[in-house]
Amino acid sequence: MVIHYKCANCGDDMAFDSETGMLACQSCGRQDHIDQISENLKTVVFSDDEAKEYHCENCGAALITEAETAATTCSFCGAGVVLQDRLSGVLAPAKVIPFKISKEEAMSAFKKWCKNGLLTPRGFMSADRVKGITGMYVPFWLYDVSGQAEVEAVATKVKRYTKGDYEYTETKYYEVYRDIDLSYVKVPIDASEKMDDNIMDKLEPFPYDQLKDFKTPYLAGYIAEKYNYDDQELFPRVQSKIKPFIDSYISSTISGYSSVTYRRKDIDTTKVRSDYVLLPVWMVYYDYDKTEHTFAMNGQTGKIVGKPPISYSKAAAWFGGIAGTSFITLKIVSLLMGGGLW
Repeated sequence: MVIHYKCANCGDDMAFDSETGMLACQSCGRQDHIDQISENLKTVVFSDDEAKEYHCENCGAALITEAETAATTCSFCGAGVVLQDRLSGVLAPAKVIPFKISKEEAMSAFKKWCKNGLLTPRGFMSADRVKGITGMYVPFWLYDVSGQAEVEAVATKVKRYTKGDYEYTETKYYEVYRDIDLSYVKVPIDASEKMDDNIMDKLEPFPYDQLKDFKTPYLAGYIAEKYNYDDQELFPRVQSKIKPFIDSYISSTISGYSSVTYRRKDIDTTKVRSDYVLLPVWMVYYDYDKTEHTFAMNGQTGKIVGKPPISYSKAAAWFGGIAGTSFITLKIVSLLMGGGLW
């Protein structure tokens, strides 16, 4: 079933307005509060995983979509449509963070970000090669995790001192034991096969205080994807993601020693709950030097991530100027240019 929002005043298409947070008509200015729009997404069960044909209720054109598409726009009349059967049953998101940044604001911010690039080629900084900018709701799982860490270690305290003509080193050994309860809330993992996991991770954090109960009008005028991986499949990524934080916390509880050698570090993490949510991302496709570069922007905070091309001459001059040494590996530069705020 195709959901298409029409203005009750003039009959024109309506779409979600990121500035007001309401469903808006660009023709007559009518605005409808999303909370007052009734819908029921729990009654239909989705089972078709192949490309499927829908028909636009606005112009009658056929919409051929991939299995992952949950919201799109008609290629013929431009109407924003939501595909209800791909947002129902077990595929119904629990929450959504609506877009706060409009398409015009996103484009302006991206151009500014390009021009601020210290090491990008001069032609790239003009930011006039944007092939497309797409507002997309990306599927994520948010996990609440509880865990326990049991640690055994040997720690030392080393004291050096001089007495008379002799230098002494005194080493004391300590048996260390820790039994730590851990908990993490709203750990985000993107669930789309198409999206680059590294880019999605760098877009964090999202403002989770802006989470809303999911309603389809939030998707009107944007593209949305349904998840490719369920919460069980992605839980190993959660464990890998929080492991550095757990290790850091364990280390913080064993301080004041000269050295610490771990004999045993058992970490057990358990999923307490997981929620399927849609998070707002602007995808920008930029053509430079016959190569397409992909950038992403957090649709709430404006944080931009991506790897722009590097000017070898600029990089060499910059590092030569601040270090006075030979040229430093461009890989480091690429990491430094991987993301920023506007």
